[in-house]
This record gives sequence, structure tokens and C-alpha cells, in this order.
Amino acid sequence: MDINDIRGLLTPIVGIILFLGIVKWVYGRKSKRVYEEAANLPFADDDDDTASLQADAADQRKMI
Repeated sequence: MDINDIRGLLTPIVGIILFLGIVKWVYGRKSKRVYEEAANLPFADDDDDTASLQADAADQRKMI
């Protein structure tokens, strides 16, 4: 058994470990909250942001 055989066996083992780690990271309890917040972003109320942008635009027009 030479170094190439070891590399050939080590590569799929490391790949499987990385894959399982990513799956655990994505489906973990901590990530659930982040994904729920991201899923609800299209439904977020933008009235406050729109009002502040309009006020800033009006202030800039007054300066000119």
C-alpha cells in the first residue's frame, strides 16, 4: 500500500464527513431561526423604511 492508495481512501472519507457536517449545520436547531426569518422577509412591513426614504429625499430637494 503506497501513498496513492491512502489518498484514494482518505478522499471519500473526508468528503462524507464534510457532507454530514454541512447537513448538520443547515438542519440544526440554531439555523432554523435564521431560515424562518429569511423566509418571512418578503412579508415584512416596509412602511417605516419607505417613509424615512421619502423624508430623506424631501430634505435633499430642499438643499438644492
